[in-house]
Amino acid sequence: MSDGHDSLRKARDLLIEHRLDYRRACQEFRWPSFTHFNFAFDWFDAVASRRGGCALRILNDDGSVEERSYPELARRSAQAANLLRAAGVRRGDTILVMLGNRAALWEVLLAAMRLGAVIIPTTTLLSGDDLRDRLERGKARAVVAGVETIDRFPAAPAGGRIGVAVGPGAGHPDWIGYEAAQSQPATFVPEGPTRADDPLLLYFTSGTTSRPKLALHSHVSYPVGHLSTMYWIGLEPGDRHLNISSPGWAKHAWSSVFAPWLAEATVLVLNHARFDARATLDAIVRERVTTFCAPPTVWRMLIQQDLASWRTDLRELVAAGEPLNPEVIERVRGAWQLVVRDGYGQTETTAQVGNCPGQPVVPGTMGRPLPGYVLSLRDAAGAPTDEGEICLELGVSRPLGLMRGYDVDGALEPLAGPLYRTGDTARQDAAGLLTYVGRADDVFKASDYRISPFELESALIEHPSVAEAAVVPSPDALRMAVPKAFVALAPGAVACAETARSILEHGRKVLGPFKRVRRVEFCELPKTVSGKIRRVELRRQEAARRAAGERGALEWTEEDFAGPAGR
Repeated sequence: MSDGHDSLRKARDLLIEHRLDYRRACQEFRWPSFTHFNFAFDWFDAVASRRGGCALRILNDDGSVEERSYPELARRSAQAANLLRAAGVRRGDTILVMLGNRAALWEVLLAAMRLGAVIIPTTTLLSGDDLRDRLERGKARAVVAGVETIDRFPAAPAGGRIGVAVGPGAGHPDWIGYEAAQSQPATFVPEGPTRADDPLLLYFTSGTTSRPKLALHSHVSYPVGHLSTMYWIGLEPGDRHLNISSPGWAKHAWSSVFAPWLAEATVLVLNHARFDARATLDAIVRERVTTFCAPPTVWRMLIQQDLASWRTDLRELVAAGEPLNPEVIERVRGAWQLVVRDGYGQTETTAQVGNCPGQPVVPGTMGRPLPGYVLSLRDAAGAPTDEGEICLELGVSRPLGLMRGYDVDGALEPLAGPLYRTGDTARQDAAGLLTYVGRADDVFKASDYRISPFELESALIEHPSVAEAAVVPSPDALRMAVPKAFVALAPGAVACAETARSILEHGRKVLGPFKRVRRVEFCELPKTVSGKIRRVELRRQEAARRAAGERGALEWTEEDFAGPAGR
């Protein structure tokens, strides 16, 4: 086994040993240091040599199951690497990978690592224009995609682009069928050692407030940096970990690739065309899932069910992607006597902050800095503050899980200065607990008070008619702006004046006067393809409407209920 494997395993084992002792884990943990490292060779193959258990289990809509043991996945990924090399892919080339939750996705990810290629993970939901943008900005030399999606890709430019099609009937002009990998040699010999800082992943950020950026990760920043994510989830060897996330986004790599494989656990995947709360809960019971991660949107759908009716083997529950509302935490605790622990990170990083296993959880907080992360809250001038932008210390304290930088026109724009500014704001109390306030672009002022959309949204979701809410500033002649809630209704709720009145009254009871939601509109919330609410879109729409003297067809305001009846 390599020195890289031994140093990584030592760091991993320390975090597992102190899984329930946050203070000691933070004091004793140190990021392993590497000159050369390749996750496929130095970690995955080593695990496969001593562990014959299941690495990946995919449950399909039709009842079929795809399963790969650690040794089988090591062999098949070596064959896939040989196929890609035979097709002309070389070390340093970029490969756009657009595959759904099928075993080939995990095989190709490991294959690209072996080859030394740079992976551009891509969701299958992208349109032709989005794909063109990613191909051009990512300078993709090759594409691996499901046969059902290849017609969306533009024609290859002069000089060609290598295409590999995955799936039945993959015979397509100019595309190589992925099934040919099975005839390739089962061992792969790399061109040379992989430097730890060589590029590995090029992620397009979710783009909630602006055009997606390209975050560049190395062969250690995600593969090894996700030690912090493993610790936050509470993973142990032998766990059966289910993560609800779509391929192509960073969270999929977090919890469906690196964190569970670092723990030598099984990655369990539900390959369903649409999310089904009851089917998910049935699978959790049937597959004896021990650890479960889902975004807040999924948790809000799950609590619409009678959770207590499902008797599970769950030990750890976590949520990430957006802040989790306290109401959801309490509903799950009441049903399962387990606490959903919130966490925070970005495409640009691994998990930075979290409520850790064994630690008391204050609902509404996102926890404390995770082992290996040193952060502070700073104001616009860079001075420390109790409420400000979350910043990571660089220099000697730079966390291994932080990206190398942004890719700009094919060139690396490295992080410079003493701090990496996340663009997210939080409050920190005397005990060190952090509470998410919002994206710096989402926080706004009303009557000269700073308003955190998340705080108001968490209050609104306590109302039984509210499934999801997004709060934005609505221009107002008297107060400059007032909080307005765009609401997605819970099943069975009716978009009418009485529902609006009830929601506004609920807000008056639970929120201070300056935070009170004064306008509500029922609608389908706009989201990114990764499922995050685009408040920036709602802000623009609201500003344009007010400037034109218009309002939404399903909008009610406090003034509508000042008289004897709502409109």
